[in-house]
Formats: sequence, C-alpha cells, structure tokens
Amino acid sequence: MTSPTSESPLTRIAAALPAVSLAMLLAAGLASTLHAVGTGRLALWSGPVTQSGFLNGQTMQGIADALARAPQPRVAADAARAANWLLLNDLGPQVRQGCPDWLFLAEELAPHEGAAGNMAQRAAMVAQVHRALQRDGIRLLVAVVPDKSRIARNHLCGLQRSTALQGRVAAWIALLQGSGVPVLGLDAVLEAMQTRGEEAFFRTDTHWTEDGAQHAAQAVARAAQASGWSPEPVQEYDAVREAPAVRPGDLVRLAGIEGLPARWQPAPETARSARFTPRSAAEEDDLFGDAKLPRTVLIGTSFSRTSGFVGYLAEALHTPVANFGRDGGNFSGGAAAYFQAPDWRETPPRLVIWEIPERTLQPPATAAERAEWRALPG
Repeated sequence: MTSPTSESPLTRIAAALPAVSLAMLLAAGLASTLHAVGTGRLALWSGPVTQSGFLNGQTMQGIADALARAPQPRVAADAARAANWLLLNDLGPQVRQGCPDWLFLAEELAPHEGAAGNMAQRAAMVAQVHRALQRDGIRLLVAVVPDKSRIARNHLCGLQRSTALQGRVAAWIALLQGSGVPVLGLDAVLEAMQTRGEEAFFRTDTHWTEDGAQHAAQAVARAAQASGWSPEPVQEYDAVREAPAVRPGDLVRLAGIEGLPARWQPAPETARSARFTPRSAAEEDDLFGDAKLPRTVLIGTSFSRTSGFVGYLAEALHTPVANFGRDGGNFSGGAAAYFQAPDWRETPPRLVIWEIPERTLQPPATAAERAEWRALPG
C-alpha cells in the first residue's frame, strides 16, 4: 500500500512543471538575446569599453539597459499577460471584464481619495475659463461624457461600481451651474438609448459608438441653440455611413492581449463610420478671406476624435467645427493645447464646447495637469 507521504508520478510531474517552464523561458531568452547580439540587432554597449567606464559601473549599466530592450523580456511580458487572461480571466491592472466580451476601465469603478475637493478645484478652474471667455464675448458650453460603466451597467455582470460614484455627474453639474457655467450632462440621452436597446458604447472600447456620438452631438447642438447661439458661418453637411468594418477595441490593446489569435480575444465588433461632405454654397464677398473659417471650437479628449462626433456636431450645429480634442487629454490637456495655439488668438471663436469625461473629474491633480491649468485663460 502506498504511504500517505508518497507521491504519484503525475504529482511529481506537476510539481516540476513550473521549474521546467522557467528553465525553458530562460533558455529561450538567452538564445534570443545571443541571436540579437550576433545579428547586430542588439548592441550591448554604445561606445568603446574603457577601464574607467568599467570601474565606475557605466559599462555594466549600459549592458543592463541594452538587455532590457532585448526581444525576450518583451515576449515574456506579452506571454504573461496572455496567460493571465486565458487561465485566470485577468486583464491586468487597468481593464476589467464584465459580462462576456464586455470590457471596462478599472478607473471607472472605484472612488478617489479627496474626490470632492479635487472636483471642486476643477470646477473652479472651469469657472475661471468661463469668466475669461465671457469678457471677450465668447460662449462656453461644457458637455460631460458619463462613464461607460454608468451607462452600460447592465453589462457589468459581476463587476461592482462604487455607490460613491452614483451622484458624481449631478454634483459636477451643480458646481458649474452654481458658478454660472453652462453645462450639459450627456447621461440622460445615452441612458435613453440603452433603454431603447441601442448600445451607446462599444463592448471592447472606452468610447461611444457612432450612434452614441450622434445622439450626444445632437444634444449638445440643442443646448447651444437653446442658449441663443446661432451658427456662423452657416454650413450644411451630407452624412453617409460607410460599410461595416471590424473595429479594434482600445481596451484589448490596453490589456495587452491584442497579439493573441482572434478566437482567444473578446469577440470583435464592427462599426459603420460616417463620412461628412459640406454642401456647396453660394460664395459671398470676403475681403479678408476668412468668412468661412470656423467660429465654433471643440476642445476635449479622444471622445471628440472618435466615432464621427465632430462631424455629427457640425451637422447638427449647421456650421464648421474646429476640433482640438486630444487623445489622452484627460481633464484639461485638450483645453490647454488649444489656448496655447495660435488659432486661439488669430481666429477667435464665438462658441467653445468643452467635452469632459466623467472619470477625469475626481482624481488628484498631477503636476502635469497643474501646469496645464496655468495655461488656461483667466
């Protein structure tokens, strides 16, 4: 009879697998690094090796930096991310999976320390910009893009969105309205889409769908027109939806699993991008040649640059829109870039639309963000 402490052959094999896998990974790393050095694709040092450089550690530091750029560390990191996803359904620190094939940003789900104070600080900054624009006769309209996890909450499944975030959009709107800043929350129009069975956000992407962008643009246009603003110059557009095409999701890339075979990734999705063509109009006398330049400006984030939002906005406003949205702009990156650009002074706008995602309202301000605030008017 087998003693309680004895191990079966399968148990011994299973126990040895991690060590064998590590040894194979190290051997593959050594082989790939030697091959990269031998073929000239990887240089272990950038200049001659001197005695002083060797003694003071510069040579070894250069070698360490070069090895960090070797193929195998990148391959190992990619393999680790893929294994975590395939074996554990883990997508890393920035992405979470809700219902099957639905991905969400982790930062949308948890509150931030000092959230109320951080948001009040940002609201004061927006109010400062509003007052500065008012002095120059320029209108400001703030449009708040709600979190995907707020609108598509029926697709969260086991994910939990903190209850502390429930009133975040309403609190932000109240702060701005208290300072006299015109503001529009886009949560109502996007939630109405979900109620009708229309998806306002992509499954594998942080951004709104074409339909979500169109409905949001129309809501912004209605708010601008209700304030007494009128288009200048007037320009009509014809919109044509292209044939459906596969649209890679940015959350798949953020999770680091885009290199996996398609069947091992979340199911791909398609989108029908729109093409906007200005209708021809009778030319008017224009002594200085700038009568047709946009007098409406859009500042914000990648939401302004995806799913045809700026095109739908121009169509709904009946006027050209200059798009200064910035990928990775967060709260104020797009605004700071615009107000430092020559366009700001050379072609003063009549209306500035500031698109701000909900998730950027409450994190602690970084040093880079505070530098951006110093570039804003006021």
